[in-house]
Amino acid sequence: MRPRRLFIAGSTGATGRVVTETARIQGIPIVAHARPSSRAGAVDRIAFEMSDAPALIAALRECTTTLQLIGTMRSRFAAGDTYETSDIGTTRQLVEAGQAAGIDHFMLLSSAGAGNPRGAYLHSKAEAERICLASGIPTTVFRPSFLDGPGRRAPLLARALISPWGPRWRVMPLQDLSRVMLHVALNRSHLGKILEGRALWDAVAESRPVA
Repeated sequence: MRPRRLFIAGSTGATGRVVTETARIQGIPIVAHARPSSRAGAVDRIAFEMSDAPALIAALRECTTTLQLIGTMRSRFAAGDTYETSDIGTTRQLVEAGQAAGIDHFMLLSSAGAGNPRGAYLHSKAEAERICLASGIPTTVFRPSFLDGPGRRAPLLARALISPWGPRWRVMPLQDLSRVMLHVALNRSHLGKILEGRALWDAVAESRPVA
């Protein structure tokens, strides 16, 4: 297996910042991407528009693995983001560039419920999954429920009521998600798998350092 080098798409988002910081602490080689217009601290990040296919392919040629962490929320629709452009469109661009660049592992951050989608948000996640799984690039899909950490707090109701209902809806700390994604990336494991509920929490347990 080639030495791993990770391209992190969405490195300035709430999840991306934790994944990027954790990777750097662990000494994992990464290329962290940011949009030129990003105001979320693009220091030490490579900046270009995802629609710039030559730049994206060139960046991916230095890497083995793509971590697709880009997504949007309704609160950002006024700024021009949509599920089609942010969740689906960037996934399609990353997959096409990854095919051209020879990426051998694609990792997608999706959402619990995407397997039986209801509403525009989950339908966009389901379509992004379909694009990845049909791409021919070995893919791992992560479907956490509510995420909790710096810049992204899980609702109090989710923490108080939903977690006891089972692992599928259990609130996941961003640090746990970051650690398991990096563990899977470094080991090129769980290829062709959709990690949700118990399967995801089992992978989180596997990624914890041995005491």
